[in-house]
Amino acid sequence: MASLWLMTTLELAGGPRLEVPEEPEELRIALRDALLSGKDWRDGFSDDICLGIWLWARWQPSLEPAGFSRDEFVETVEDYRREEWLWLAGDRQWGQFVTGLAGRIGRRLSAS
Repeated sequence: MASLWLMTTLELAGGPRLEVPEEPEELRIALRDALLSGKDWRDGFSDDICLGIWLWARWQPSLEPAGFSRDEFVETVEDYRREEWLWLAGDRQWGQFVTGLAGRIGRRLSAS
């Protein structure tokens, strides 16, 4: 299920701009398959099927200068796990998931 998403940049309160990457279809399939085969979220995933690592590689240049660390980012993605599962299951579109995650990051940035 390909998502139609036209916005390419999100501007967070406080200044950072995040480029919205195309939906990672292969990653979504790999993550969903890992979970359906019984892999537990708490066990962690390898780097090649971890959405947090995949997104951090794209958003780090904008987030680190704003004072948002990799650890904070990973924690934010982990806290957003339910929405990630809904995206994996096809109940959320990529655009909904990624803008919601960016909003959560923006709120954490402005709170710090």
